[in-house]
Amino acid sequence: MEQIPAPPPALDWDHHPKNARNWTAWRKAYTTLIVSAIGFVSSIATSIYASGSDHLANDFRISPTLSLVPLSTYALGMAFGPMIASPMSETYGRKIVYLATTPIFAIFILGSGFCHNIVALALCRFFAGAFGAPAVSIASATIADTTPPEKRGIPLAIYYSVPFLGSLVGPLIGGFVAPAKGWRWTQWTTLFFAASIFPLLGFVHESYRKVIIRRIAKRENIELQEPQRDPSKVFRQFFTSTITRPVHMLFTEPIVGFVCLYCSFQFALLYTFIVGSPFVFEVTYGFTQQEQGLSFLGLIVGAICSAVVLILIDWNVYQTKFREFRITSSNSEFPPEHRLYPSMLGSIILPCGIFMFAWTARPDILWIVPIIAQGITMLGSILAYVGANMYMVDTYGPLYGASAAGANSLARYILTAAFPLFALQMYRALGTNWATSLLGFCTIAMAPIPWVFWKWGPKLRGRSKYEREM
Repeated sequence: MEQIPAPPPALDWDHHPKNARNWTAWRKAYTTLIVSAIGFVSSIATSIYASGSDHLANDFRISPTLSLVPLSTYALGMAFGPMIASPMSETYGRKIVYLATTPIFAIFILGSGFCHNIVALALCRFFAGAFGAPAVSIASATIADTTPPEKRGIPLAIYYSVPFLGSLVGPLIGGFVAPAKGWRWTQWTTLFFAASIFPLLGFVHESYRKVIIRRIAKRENIELQEPQRDPSKVFRQFFTSTITRPVHMLFTEPIVGFVCLYCSFQFALLYTFIVGSPFVFEVTYGFTQQEQGLSFLGLIVGAICSAVVLILIDWNVYQTKFREFRITSSNSEFPPEHRLYPSMLGSIILPCGIFMFAWTARPDILWIVPIIAQGITMLGSILAYVGANMYMVDTYGPLYGASAAGANSLARYILTAAFPLFALQMYRALGTNWATSLLGFCTIAMAPIPWVFWKWGPKLRGRSKYEREM
């Protein structure tokens, strides 16, 4: 396994200004904001397409299900992109990956708007997703670079809420763009967001410890104690870390495997709502396309409320537990299981919200009630998702954290790619009540996962083959 080089005695790394942990609060906040904003744009690009799929079906003369394939291929690109980008960030640094992938993402989004057949569109969106994925997958590792575990709660709460929020804002914007300008402008609208944020990436500093130490050592002629490796071994190690490590962690690390399962379902649920919610409100309440877009406001409010709840949990529960732990065990590491508080709360809220939506989306009940239920569902889903992800990041640290995030993205977006293709058929065949209830039963089946980690997490971590490197 690749190791982070130890700082030489001549380099006072713990107090060095280039150490990301020693950055000013302003620089840390700026970094979190910008990398989250890039992830926000990538998430908008995923879902805004759904608003124009009906227009595209008429334009290309294809079935509604086939018109959703480019939505799924974008998600597939998001699944496979981090398998290369995440280990590359651990080798060459975070910033270079952001700067290299974001313009290519924008080029393929631009090309998507010029496509004249479904195959070309599906391919363009696949590559757009692949190059947009690092903005989502690597940002958590960037935050882990800049903050110690006990202080990551607030920045990670903001960051992990962003993919949900962006995916929900996409249909809201698309609900107005698609009827007025056509489906092609749902693609080009994303470019305005990307173009406004990309220049700001230039002011983000490199955060990964290994890369920073090597740059400082080279500039100051300090010799690092690193083993010499021949090119064939370097290539073999790169191939292993690029392809093998995320997949290996997915299937051999119980924490990674079950976190990926849990988080994948949360995203699949999100995209089921993105595809199914407009159908429900059109059939049940006769909403126009603009009104269908506005119906996502309930989900958006739920996503915003989740960030507030996450911050409150961090301030009032996690930080309190951390201070108490430091008084009694000053030389020990604070158990990452304390990150699971949001997930345990979300595992209770989520089924309540989804069953409320299932049985209140009826013509004899005012439309605002199922919209509120959607907000409660999204609140519970994000709490469940964020707590599990923070637990995984704290467990594996910055050395393997990006690869664990890559494994998470692989599982998450593969499942996300599948759900839109059958979500509409499921709602048409089962009706709103039972189609949504089926999802609710799945949330009940998965609810014990964070509680199991709380109980047996220390034993699982003790058996891990991947060292936790802070």
